[in-house]
Amino acid sequence: MSIDPFTVVATIDHPVWLAIAGLVAGILGGMLGIGGGILAVPALIYAAGLGERAAVATSLAAMVPMSIAAAARHHHYGNLRLREGLLLGVLGIAGAALGATVAELIPESALRISFGLLMIAIAAHLTHGVWKDRRAAVGSIDGE
Repeated sequence: MSIDPFTVVATIDHPVWLAIAGLVAGILGGMLGIGGGILAVPALIYAAGLGERAAVATSLAAMVPMSIAAAARHHHYGNLRLREGLLLGVLGIAGAALGATVAELIPESALRISFGLLMIAIAAHLTHGVWKDRRAAVGSIDGE
């Protein structure tokens, strides 16, 4: 089976935005380890016109080569801890299979709401951590 890339691009609602999202997702995944899904799923919904389930599944497939490339580069810099990564990955296989099964059982609208709530919770957690670190830094300066 051969795939004509020009036909594929012509069927995507906004291929330029999807390409930009792919590049940015790769940068964020390699830099922050977020896997790019936070950007890729919305990009696939709005730029490629996919439904929630298809966007999640497609994002997961896209993360495989991105993750390999980023892990290889981090290995080059001495940052990769292969044992821990493999343990997390192997144990994550069962969780991913279970999550895909659950995603198929609940309405797409619930998936979209869950994704949005997760993004809000992550943003709140990260913001709280920054504020906490800043308060600690200011406190240590005042206490000197």
